[in-house]
Amino acid sequence: MKISIIGTGYVGLVTGACLAEKGHQVTCVDINPERVAALNRAESPIFEAGLEELLRKHVGKGLSATTDLNAAVLGTELTLIAVGTPFNGKEIDLTFVLGATKQIGAALKQKNAYHVVVVKSTVVPGTTDQHVLPALEASSGKKAGKDFGVGMNPEFLSEGEAVNDFLFPDRIVLGGIDARATDVLEEVYKPFGPEVPRLRTNTRTAEMIKYASNSLLATLISFSNELANLGSALGGIDTVEVMRGVHLSMYFRSRNKEGLPPITSFLKAGCGFGGSCLPKDVSALIAHGHKAATSMRMLESVIRINEEQPKRTVALLRKHWSSLKGVRVAVLGLSFKPETSDVRESPAFPIMRELLDSGAAVKAYDPVAKHEAQRAFPDAKVNYCDSLDAALTDVDAVVVVTPWKEFKDVPARLASSQPKTVFVDGRRAYDKQAVANYEGIGL
Repeated sequence: MKISIIGTGYVGLVTGACLAEKGHQVTCVDINPERVAALNRAESPIFEAGLEELLRKHVGKGLSATTDLNAAVLGTELTLIAVGTPFNGKEIDLTFVLGATKQIGAALKQKNAYHVVVVKSTVVPGTTDQHVLPALEASSGKKAGKDFGVGMNPEFLSEGEAVNDFLFPDRIVLGGIDARATDVLEEVYKPFGPEVPRLRTNTRTAEMIKYASNSLLATLISFSNELANLGSALGGIDTVEVMRGVHLSMYFRSRNKEGLPPITSFLKAGCGFGGSCLPKDVSALIAHGHKAATSMRMLESVIRINEEQPKRTVALLRKHWSSLKGVRVAVLGLSFKPETSDVRESPAFPIMRELLDSGAAVKAYDPVAKHEAQRAFPDAKVNYCDSLDAALTDVDAVVVVTPWKEFKDVPARLASSQPKTVFVDGRRAYDKQAVANYEGIGL
């Protein structure tokens, strides 16, 4: 099938590369000519496991990039809109979505064949019906349903694992304004086989499924952190063991399977969630609820708890120093999670800000996200290191925000330090007996 994708960010680029891997002919569209040129050289602008290999395999064959949106739409059967939808504090910004929509509509005006336009971007319920569809009709002069189809196909990609998530999905949600549009969208996923669960629904329900999924994950994290904070206040309670006991419930595992399901990874305490999805999507849903005169008190609490976690992480250092002025602290991990260079909403930044405001001398290191972090947090007082060795040299304390594999042996490397370095495990990812001055959330 011939498919065009508007936007080459995480979602658009991963989607394009993976659909090419599944045998489709894919054209990616971006307004940035330098980015397009790089993609046509099979160079990935983002760090994502397995993505560059797919680009090298398919660019020049089933995958190409262009700045010519009009030609891309005219030469394909279906167009996916995968542009950004930033949240401005009151609502999601549809500038990029509607800009792309109007250009797609203008191309459809020149096209006689039936074409399906599908929103892949995360948008609040009602956006496809109330904004995208009318904009397409206005700019094309044609009628949705009769002359072209409209759909909504949410993504469920976890950064750092996005390629694997797309190629081996746990579900496929197909939203459409009618059966004809949904049938065409279903053809996109035909190569994935019948074993992947599919849900055919309308566009508003498809939009809500994405928000419901991310809100649930965010709620699990904040729930875990709230219990961890209570355990710390009461004393004698280790939240890791508490959650291990919760995970043993049959609600979270099967007697016939080894190991625990992935959902339990969100039932763990830490320094807070970040990334491009959870904070933005939960906040956007809260704002959307308020516009509908519907209170979202539980989700408001989820955000509030998450915003407090970085300060609670720094508070673990205050147990060792009455004042943090002059204390030398290394912050390890600047991306919001391992295996990605994405630093959006990373808890590392509020942690570093709290440390700097307290007078600490801050070093920071991340295996891949140094430059992204410097752009997002351009504070000259932070010494961004080029290696783990440099970060661990001459420090009084280490705070692990993102537990990259490279940091696995950090406790062992600190074991011989004199005086004993304080080790703050911001994700409870390490053995609490591994280092003398161990501190962790919920301990």
